[in-house]
Amino acid sequence: MTFDDLIVQTITPVSHNLGDFKVHRSLPSKGRTMVGPFIFFDQAGPAQIAPGQGIDVRPHPHINLATVTYMYEGAFLHRDSLGTEQLIEPGAVNLMTAGSGIVHSERSPDEDRAKVSKLSAIQTWLALPDRVEEMDPAFEHVSEGGLPVIEDGSARARVIMGTLWGETSPVTTYADTIYADIQLAPGGRIAIDPSADERALYVSGGDAALDGMTLTPQTLYVLRPGTSATLMSVDGGRIVLCGGEAFSSPRHVWWNFVSSRTDRLMQAREDWEAMRFPLIPGDDQEYIPIPQGRPKTVSYP
Repeated sequence: MTFDDLIVQTITPVSHNLGDFKVHRSLPSKGRTMVGPFIFFDQAGPAQIAPGQGIDVRPHPHINLATVTYMYEGAFLHRDSLGTEQLIEPGAVNLMTAGSGIVHSERSPDEDRAKVSKLSAIQTWLALPDRVEEMDPAFEHVSEGGLPVIEDGSARARVIMGTLWGETSPVTTYADTIYADIQLAPGGRIAIDPSADERALYVSGGDAALDGMTLTPQTLYVLRPGTSATLMSVDGGRIVLCGGEAFSSPRHVWWNFVSSRTDRLMQAREDWEAMRFPLIPGDDQEYIPIPQGRPKTVSYP
């Protein structure tokens, strides 16, 4: 099987230097907006944060999407306008459903600021299907022990969302979704089945190959629908598998807003400028303003 038989698209992320760490953004891109419901895919870090420093993602709004935070190293304290206050640590997942509108912040916990700390995470957004775009906002947290893990000695995969390898995650899905954290020891391998409409692989660390063809780290590979393949590693690697059902209607992105309607994006922009979104209890003294000009996250019609 050739590379083109397996891979329909290769996306090199745009990297943003945020001072203490880098973010590699694969979606949305000029070549592709979505893979299944995934409309935003970031790898944050890895980074080492000096004592007295920390990450402060100030309060900001979202609509018509669900955010998924999955930590490799370090921790975030999530707060939102529902009154949620939740620490997320490695192996756990935070699912925040924005629906009609929510505001949240993510900050380093105080105990991490007092010492040298590390940060490494995958952050994604999932577009919501038309029928639930304007649902009531919601939040759920599933701890490391609550997510199913498949192991066979040289391969270990945690099912973050959906059903894979015969195991189903308890995390809520609004569209058919697959999402997994795969860790391969040297010589490890695992089958990637063709069940989802759209699938992608992302090597976040180490090395990996698909049916013997080398995959470049920090690159998103969109797999050809219907193909089965084996993911393998020579020296050990960590890989994200994501995807799900193909959306029948397009989604538009502007800054932190996602919607099937461009007028809804502009309404959200006006609402944030006028501070009509709800505030976060205990974190209402700061906020991220609407960007002037073209924001870093936009769709590419």
